[in-house]
Formats: sequence, structure tokens, C-alpha cells
Amino acid sequence: MTITKRELPKVTKTIKSRHHGKDVLCARWGWWGTPVLLFPTAGGDAEEMERFKMMVVLRPLIEAGRVKVYSCDNVAGQTLTQRERTPAEFAREQDRFDRFLTTELVPWIREDCESPDIGVITAGASIGAFEAVAAVCRHPEIFTKAICMSGTYDLTKWLDGPMGLDFYYSSPMHFLPTLPEQSAQLQQLRQRFVLICHGLGRAEEPSQSWRLARILGARGVPNRVDEYGADMHHDWISWRVWLPKYLADLA
Repeated sequence: MTITKRELPKVTKTIKSRHHGKDVLCARWGWWGTPVLLFPTAGGDAEEMERFKMMVVLRPLIEAGRVKVYSCDNVAGQTLTQRERTPAEFAREQDRFDRFLTTELVPWIREDCESPDIGVITAGASIGAFEAVAAVCRHPEIFTKAICMSGTYDLTKWLDGPMGLDFYYSSPMHFLPTLPEQSAQLQQLRQRFVLICHGLGRAEEPSQSWRLARILGARGVPNRVDEYGADMHHDWISWRVWLPKYLADLA
């Protein structure tokens, strides 16, 4: 008799986003557990994680009921793949994406988890790491922890043109230093945690991690930087090692 391993339960949902004015594909893997929102890389879609075998390495945590994994099209990140991109265009799309997350995607996650106020862990690599920390910093009342792998956190390196206020408020690197000391946002953010990791291999940029950590630390936001060796590159091979390890610790 041949015994086949059961497939992970997967649900896809197309949200007709009123903020983006188009359909946004979302996906979920798992039965129960802490909800984890995985952001794709720049230009990635909701099923990118599955194609790059992330669900294979997360399977033990999913089957144990530790995590329930969600993802969605990285609509804001797709702006960075355009040939000509300005800070204003990115900030406009990032703000729409932020409103999509908080008013359209998170309500679905909480309904799916049968918990109206459950906290959500964020995670991502490359531009997905930017989205993960941006979600926690902008909405610490919703998102509880961020796992940021091989991230680029200062996007001005990829954008041409003047940086306006809209861009400023979309970028944690820029708005965190001036958040009012007594603001509810900062006080709640100080109860959250940001895990930042990178390798020293090909296409990695450790200075981005350390700069983000300094900004978070200066505002009293708990964070940690883990640095890996020259054999860990800006690649899915590294991210498939790191994410299960950190979710096992944090979820």
C-alpha cells in the first residue's frame, strides 16, 4: 500500500480592492496557529512563496498548528520594477497598499482565524522585508513582530526625483526619527519586536540592516540584527534557512 502525504490546505481569495481599483490575489496555507503574513519580493505575487518552496520548509510548523501562513500580491513593490519610478508614484501606491492591508486583507485574515483582534506576524525578504517592517511600524496595533531578511529599507537608492512628504510617511527609515515621543503609535511600537537578518554573501547590503536597527533602537523599539557569513547570499536558499528558524522561535 502506498501512503501519500496529505497536501497542505490552501485557500486563494481574490479581493476586489477599492483602494487599488483592481483585483488582488491572496492565499493562505494551514489549518490554525499564529497568522503570519509573508510579503513577496518586488513584483512578486501571492503564490511566489509556494513556487520557491518556502511552504516545503514551513510545513512542519504549519502541520504542528504553530502558524497559519498568508500572502498577497505585492502591489506596492511592483512599482519598483517599472523602468521609470518616482518617490511620489511609489508613495502613492504604498499608501494604497497600506490601506488595502489594514482594511481589506487583515479583516479577511481575522475572519479566517475566527478571532476579531488577533495579532499578525509579518515577514519578508528583500523588498518584502521593507513591507514587513513598514507594516509593524505604521500599525503596531495590528502587527506584532517583523522578520526581515536581506532587506532594503531605504528605497531612495531606487527612486528618481524629489522626496515629498508622502514618501516620507511611507518609509520607516524617514518617519520613525520624528514620531512624537508621547504618540500612541510609538508607545505601542515599543511593545513590538523587529528581527533583522542578512548574510555577507552576494548582493547582500548589511549597512541597510544596521542603519534600520540604529533608528529603531534610538526610538526604544526592541530589535535584533543577526549576521550570517559569506556563504549566505541574497537568495531563496538563504531565506528558506532563516524563516523556519525564526518562526519556530517567535510564533
